Amino acid sequence: MAAFPRDRALSLLAAANNHGDLAVKISSLKQAKDILLSMEPSLAADLFSYLAGLQSSPETLVRKLLIEVIEEIGLRAAEHSPTLMSVLLAFLRDNDTTVVKQSLISGTYIFCSVLAEMTMQHQQYGKVERWLEEIWMWMLKFKDAVFGIALEPGSVGTKLLALKFLEAVVLLFSSDIGYPEKSLLEGGRKVFNVSWLEASHPVLDPVMLMSEASRTVGILLNFLQSAASLPGCLTITVVNW
Repeated sequence: MAAFPRDRALSLLAAANNHGDLAVKISSLKQAKDILLSMEPSLAADLFSYLAGLQSSPETLVRKLLIEVIEEIGLRAAEHSPTLMSVLLAFLRDNDTTVVKQSLISGTYIFCSVLAEMTMQHQQYGKVERWLEEIWMWMLKFKDAVFGIALEPGSVGTKLLALKFLEAVVLLFSSDIGYPEKSLLEGGRKVFNVSWLEASHPVLDPVMLMSEASRTVGILLNFLQSAASLPGCLTITVVNW
């Protein structure tokens, strides 16, 4: 019986990749996601390579949905999901802005969640598991790529989401010692406060993170200095933040 969900998921992923009807592809991927979420994480992880193979799908809607699936499954089976993070990173350079935008949205959420999880592990157990450190290394690559999107010419909608990520970096990496009791969970999602970190943290150096926040503020201020050459919505967004 244990083989049935795996075989069914494989069949659905094959249909999502190879079927000629887009509606069937979308439906198959959604059904495969539900099966993967119902499986024991280590067993579901055996199929992640097949899931990642969908990143070459020619259909924009399939690639966009794949990112949403990666967000949901990757966090549920985080210990086994580093390979999915490479797909998320690759989609930042997709030739369709719809896919890039979804990668920015999902990646921002995963970035915040991984940061909070690392801090919680260190607070509770005095260490951070190696698999989580590996995901964080992917998240740092994601961060650098998003900074590039924010600074390079491109779609206004994409740049707005990239700037939203920069805002998140500033908020996450700035000290908030006035609210040390703030929960790790807020609105059902993990949040983070750099003041929770200790200098002995094996991966996260609070001084370096706060320095990164200052550098990011400088980037946002540089945007304002070139406001005359920017679309109005970008300038307004940076001013509001």
